[in-house]
Amino acid sequence: MAQVQYYGTGRRKSSVARVRLVPGEGRIVVNQREITDYIPSPALIEDIKQPLTLTETASNYDVLVSVNGGGYAGQSGAIRHGIARALLQADPEYRLTLKRAGLLTRDARMKERKKYGLKGARRAPQFSKR
Repeated sequence: MAQVQYYGTGRRKSSVARVRLVPGEGRIVVNQREITDYIPSPALIEDIKQPLTLTETASNYDVLVSVNGGGYAGQSGAIRHGIARALLQADPEYRLTLKRAGLLTRDARMKERKKYGLKGARRAPQFSKR
């Protein structure tokens, strides 16, 4: 018999996470590595687990993640977004809880592009009167 799986895609900055929820005991595996081995910051790990703790499903599902692009902060935000979307697929009753916490909204903030005539996105060359 086929095992039940729920999918969710999360994005943040330049990171994209493909998340799969499988019935299990609460393991989180990111790119074939345990989450504590992959993401160094405990604060980011707590951030990732937020949708599971809000819906009280942390021990019901194993989370299998494939993530690429960006750094640790962007990837953890993408994983969190993907988990929230997958939980919504698993049970539509979670929608109100996740929506109130702001976990279903894609964070649109991106790096601003560099403009010509400037040294960065907004940084102008040093001004000199003479």
